[in-house]
Amino acid sequence: MQRTIIILLVIISFTSCKSSKKARSKKETPTKVVISRKNKKETATYKTKHVTKADHIVDYAMQFKGVRYKWGGTTKSGMDCSGLVFQSFKAHDVYLPRISRDMAKKGDKISLKKAQEGDLLFFKTGKRGRHRINHVGLVVKSKAGDITFIHATTSRGVLVSKLSENYWKSAFVEARKIL
Repeated sequence: MQRTIIILLVIISFTSCKSSKKARSKKETPTKVVISRKNKKETATYKTKHVTKADHIVDYAMQFKGVRYKWGGTTKSGMDCSGLVFQSFKAHDVYLPRISRDMAKKGDKISLKKAQEGDLLFFKTGKRGRHRINHVGLVVKSKAGDITFIHATTSRGVLVSKLSENYWKSAFVEARKIL
């Protein structure tokens, strides 16, 4: 009987020392490293960034980078610009129209200075498309007026571009905040 109790105590003590992983809901980035001269240990301090729905939507869209263009496509086998935006928002329970010109009627119009990650950029592209919105991109990064966005083009598929490129700058119509 005593032997059984001792075995149980040993088992309990081993299982109680098990380490566990913490689930993280925040992005952590090291900001500085402090080195102690006494015991030469390195410790890092972390600055945390709250992860927003916009972060998740952009991360989801980035998974499609490199996918070929397919008119009306919404999968990794082929995708068009509005399909990319539609699927990225839908995956996070935000429902938008399927066509870029209809998406441009949703949310609030904002200035480029206020554009942030997760906002939408609308364009009039091509010779036939210059009279109405026919292209949409999702802002990936906006820093000091330098805006990058993910979108799908007929020639290069899903890629990240800069709004400062002449073609996109001249075709730009408006930015909209959906979230």
